[in-house]
Amino acid sequence: MSQGITSRDFVRSLYQNRLLLRRRMIGAQQSTTMRAVFHPATTIRTQGRRVVTMLSTQVLNCDPTSISFDSTTSEPKITSQDTLNSLSIAAKTLTDLQPVAFPTETVYGLGALALNSSAASRIFSVKSRPPDNPLIVHVSSLDMLYGLLPSSFQMPKSYDLLIERFWPGALTLLFPSDPNTIPPIITANQPTVAIRMPSHPVARALIALVNAPIAAPSANSSGKPSPTTADHVRRDLGGKLSVILDGGACGVGLESTVVDGLQEDGNIRVLRPGGITVEDIQKSLREKIQDPKLLPQVLVHRRDYHDEHLEAAPTTPGMKYRHYSPTAPVILIMTTSPPENVVPSSVGSFLLSVKEGMQPSASVKIGLLTLTNSKLGTLVLPVVDGVEWCRYELGPVDDPSVTARRLFDGLLTLDQRGVELILIEEVNDTNEGLAIMNRVRKAASEVRWITF
Repeated sequence: MSQGITSRDFVRSLYQNRLLLRRRMIGAQQSTTMRAVFHPATTIRTQGRRVVTMLSTQVLNCDPTSISFDSTTSEPKITSQDTLNSLSIAAKTLTDLQPVAFPTETVYGLGALALNSSAASRIFSVKSRPPDNPLIVHVSSLDMLYGLLPSSFQMPKSYDLLIERFWPGALTLLFPSDPNTIPPIITANQPTVAIRMPSHPVARALIALVNAPIAAPSANSSGKPSPTTADHVRRDLGGKLSVILDGGACGVGLESTVVDGLQEDGNIRVLRPGGITVEDIQKSLREKIQDPKLLPQVLVHRRDYHDEHLEAAPTTPGMKYRHYSPTAPVILIMTTSPPENVVPSSVGSFLLSVKEGMQPSASVKIGLLTLTNSKLGTLVLPVVDGVEWCRYELGPVDDPSVTARRLFDGLLTLDQRGVELILIEEVNDTNEGLAIMNRVRKAASEVRWITF
């Protein structure tokens, strides 16, 4: 696969990029394993007389186990011809300035060329994403990262340590944005840009094959739960994009952790908790920095500090708008001690009352997302006239990584079953639980405390 690409060679014209692809594609043969074409290409006219084109959406299989990387060149080696063909089709689609959905270790992403404003704008139109919500840029190598940064930028020591420990992986870092390289549409006109190197073989290979950084938020309609399988993407965005790469279910299940280490005090600010835990970040820094005076603090936004300006003009996704919300309304069930002015309900009376406010004569489905071995998870659900309970298990209490992998699938699965209300049990907000509760609180429209 290697073509002797130099470190900054990815900043190229589209014509040069397509020539590179032509040399690399090895034919993009028709033998590519294609599961289905779900949406014929049609043009429809809405009531407002707006013409909408529905695309033919291909779901192309990619085998992550067939991809490996050379540690010295960061170039992918792909042993499966079908996987190479799928990646080549996706790469050609990207260089045609069209978006592509692909798997990462966190969630499925909707990617487009990060250095082309026209390509990036299609992400916003496909997702119906607000323009002031910035995008994360994904790179396949450190050389690609360095090519994006201003020449005057000095990498903080903390960043060097975090990159060494967590890249490639589910950690996004904030860097100064070079306006001559990064289009303002990517950063929402902010002075910084969020960048990460994904560890998923398919994602990293796709970036390397295109030989250009890819901007990619989650591959879902804005505000909805993030997809963790190709089928989640297909059900939501099928007909709005032409290619979905299927690399299986995502291993982490929550978006990346976003960190800002650019402030003068040198501290690490976690703007969005995610796939890398705060505890892991703290541990990695303590292991490398022996002098307590030089050890940066790790501060979590809204837990350890507040920044109203940042919330009004966010530098990273997931901070300003309501996110992760299924069609059905979500109620967060808290089992810990309530605030002083809140009187908790008994679990029995609460479950018996959940149908209140719904159509009194109608039969309703109510979904429950519960931990496998919690008091709520093992509770025998009461018989309520006209209520059908639909339970989805999030995993054991003592393994939040399982809950992280299952959270979005649980919300989307219950939505697909047609539930009219979703009750979700809180988890302990340590380790992965901090990121889980961050998503759950954003998804929930109401919080209720119960006792057993």
